[in-house]
Amino acid sequence: MTRTYSSHSLPQQQQAWHTYSSQTTLDLLETSSDTGLTSESVSERQQHYGLNEIEETAGRSNWDIFLDQFKNVMLIMLIVVAIISGVLDLVALQQNGIDKTGVPFKDTIAIFAIVILNGLLGYLQEVRAEKALAALKRLSSPQVQVIRDGKRLEVQAPSLVPGDIILLEAGDQLCADGQIIEAANLQIRESALTGEAHAVDKHCSTFGLEEEASIGDRNNMVFTGTEVIQGRGKVVVTNTGMTTELGKIAQMLQSVETEPTPLQKRMTDLGNVLVTGSMILVGLVVVGGVIRSGWGMLQSLVEISLSMAVAVVPEGLPAVITVTLALGTQRMVKRHALIRKLPAVETLGSVNVICSDKTGTLTQNKMVIQEVETPQGNFRVTGNGYEPLGDFLGTDHQQVDLNQYGELQGLLLAGVLCNNAHLSQEDGDWSILGDPTEGALLVLAGKAGLEQDNLESPLPRVGEFPFSSERKRMSIIAQTTPGDRLLNWQPEQNTPYLMFSKGSPELILERCQSYQEQTQIYPLTSEKRREILEGNNGMAKRALRVLSLAYKPLDHIPEAKTEDIYEQDLIWLGLVGMMDAPRPEVRAAVIKCRAAGIRPIVITGDHQLTAQAIAQQLGISQQGDKVLTGRELERLSQTELEQEVESVSVYARVSPEHKLRIVRALQKQGKFVAMTGDGVNDAPALKQADIGIAMGITGTDVSKEASDMVLLDDNFATIVAATEEGRVVYTNIRHFIKYILGSNIGEVITIAAAPIMGLSGVPLSPLQILWMNLVTDGLPALALAVEPAAPNIMSRPPFSPTESIFARGLGFYIVRIGIIFAIITISLMSWSFNDAQKSGHPDSWKTMVFTTLCIAQMGHAIAARSSTRLAIEMNPLSNPYLWGAVIVTTILQLMLVYVEPLRNFFDMEILTGQQLVICLFFSSLMFVWIELEKLIIRFFRRGQ
Repeated sequence: MTRTYSSHSLPQQQQAWHTYSSQTTLDLLETSSDTGLTSESVSERQQHYGLNEIEETAGRSNWDIFLDQFKNVMLIMLIVVAIISGVLDLVALQQNGIDKTGVPFKDTIAIFAIVILNGLLGYLQEVRAEKALAALKRLSSPQVQVIRDGKRLEVQAPSLVPGDIILLEAGDQLCADGQIIEAANLQIRESALTGEAHAVDKHCSTFGLEEEASIGDRNNMVFTGTEVIQGRGKVVVTNTGMTTELGKIAQMLQSVETEPTPLQKRMTDLGNVLVTGSMILVGLVVVGGVIRSGWGMLQSLVEISLSMAVAVVPEGLPAVITVTLALGTQRMVKRHALIRKLPAVETLGSVNVICSDKTGTLTQNKMVIQEVETPQGNFRVTGNGYEPLGDFLGTDHQQVDLNQYGELQGLLLAGVLCNNAHLSQEDGDWSILGDPTEGALLVLAGKAGLEQDNLESPLPRVGEFPFSSERKRMSIIAQTTPGDRLLNWQPEQNTPYLMFSKGSPELILERCQSYQEQTQIYPLTSEKRREILEGNNGMAKRALRVLSLAYKPLDHIPEAKTEDIYEQDLIWLGLVGMMDAPRPEVRAAVIKCRAAGIRPIVITGDHQLTAQAIAQQLGISQQGDKVLTGRELERLSQTELEQEVESVSVYARVSPEHKLRIVRALQKQGKFVAMTGDGVNDAPALKQADIGIAMGITGTDVSKEASDMVLLDDNFATIVAATEEGRVVYTNIRHFIKYILGSNIGEVITIAAAPIMGLSGVPLSPLQILWMNLVTDGLPALALAVEPAAPNIMSRPPFSPTESIFARGLGFYIVRIGIIFAIITISLMSWSFNDAQKSGHPDSWKTMVFTTLCIAQMGHAIAARSSTRLAIEMNPLSNPYLWGAVIVTTILQLMLVYVEPLRNFFDMEILTGQQLVICLFFSSLMFVWIELEKLIIRFFRRGQ
């Protein structure tokens, strides 16, 4: 009988239900397996527990994300510059009016346009809403069959409450956690939650499990988001909504805060340095100018300060970085890696630990038989995947003649006939329709030349005792054809029927009384049984999943439900050992990881022996290395775990909480972590990791939405390839940053020098500086972004994600080249100013300074391709985009000088041929200086 509760007596959901027997659980929940809850009880519990749904916390709105883009210190400074420039233009407009060529507020409009463009670029990168929780919600089935008031009903999943009785059938999706109270051949696929590749047998427990049992070992429980593969069952709901295992994952997802990427941190630091340096320089110029010329020069000094402020900000840098990352994503797609979040492209280059799931990433996600053991010997089987091509090798590693091993032929035949799977080929790819374990037997037979279709006609199936989780075996009866060549392996050829059996080695062996060797039958002695069990244990220790096969001649077809009678006195044929084999290309990828200073780690929900075997085969761990299980990890404090992660490379039987703890422990040790996963259980760790990598083929929507990158081929080797691309992107970003900032510093110093030298007017207007920063800097910078990878890109450790953008000499280079830039331009400015005063065109010197700065950057771009190799030593065809950018930018710059509308808009004057030649001469000095630096550095290095 059920009863009505007061709110204080309602059962608690936070209990270790798997530790109780099913009857104890029913008693604690005050419900009945036959009649379920009453309508009144359901109503009261719904009010107390709420809906059976995943709850979402409010995130940032799109408007908040857009406003956040303008909190960047460089954009704030540009906004202030634009406002002040607008005010000065307004004052000038009121005092002087506009001449026929003037355009009011053009500097202000141009600056605001750049500010808005950069804000939009940042907004578009961040605007993707968090969809992982929405994907979690979709895992709940919309309707479910329950028993309430003694009646069988179909209700909406959100209305479920603890104590409800759910009826399960094959194909159902679980929408609440619960304990099994009845089960008939019930198998549930929990891969989305645990990472296990195989369906799990479920049963009703008379006695509970240990409290520390992992989710994968709780075979008396069912969980939200999993799927019934076969059988039927009855379940009492124990947890709903956010208290389910899926709900706990949702809570962890919401608790994980997204950290800025290394590039984002570096750009923030860069902005702070530039703005601070700019403000100090502006202050010095204004104070020095007032001291030198008095307050009457204040407006001119303010105009100079505005130009300096615009010059110091690399307005084109955000756009160049965005395009660079986008180009990186395109290259990665060609290598089967899809980038979901743009900054992840560069972030990959800093990865020094890759935490990988096992199934499908390190392995093929295909069960492949690797060993066969018969009474006559042990055989190793070669081949990859489901393709039926491979060899049978003896203990001497030489190929064997199958005709010499009668019982091996019988074993292969039994594996094909006692089988409900089907092996097929489509477009060159082999696949299995049905159970992967049975499919592995078909592939094994195919390697020996036995094809399923060719056997079904001469040996038709006439009876079957099906597999069940209770029986753990399957038998079929085949009709024989006397004299058929397929029966050459069998001692007795005069029986009209044969029964073939496969299943658990221990259970099949119990039912065998004899064994076959060649074509002879021998009694199965206790010594022989011991040898067979030792062979079984040896395969299990090598992380192989073991099946046994046997047969029995029959005179007639057995009646239904007589398996216990007829599955006796079997003849033992042998054992097969299978496993989800490693991908052949992963071992080379692991070696490449090691060379690149990247440490691979296996984190899986599978058994520890399986995880250890795969890790050792791939070189991720060595014989004797420690394997940490979820149960052992549970006993460790976070501090103890942080010490353990330095030495452990394999984690097995882990839960979602454990994965999250492992990633955080690695990050606490200063590691930069990439984490792979495909299940719902991986989502919190994917979001916590510096780079979350989801599987594109087997991955759930939840894992994909929580990730930064999706593997289109689910292959570990693709991660290594993507890491290489990340390093290339970061190297190229440093190339164009040193190019852009070196030029900008030259501009700032040149502008600051004008009032100190007593020159009248500002050498560069804000509009002209914007042109340089966006066009003459931007186009060559984009070309530098596609510079090919250096040969040693994956033979060095990753650069620290905490290093400054100015690290490894980049800051000194920028300052040094900026000063040289300024010296060259100031020299030209001094000569051209004096010449302009004599020529009758007093402002022509400004056009010469502007033109020299722009064209000098072209030489800088060509020289910046390498810090060590001369431009003449580099193949010009390796980056044709750079030469195209240099030519186009030079033509555009000359158009500003010689096309009248453009010349008037940018406040320039036409240059004579002599003046243009002088500009080109001074511009070329920049290229000559950088190339001379390379020769000097090379000379001193040779002398060391």
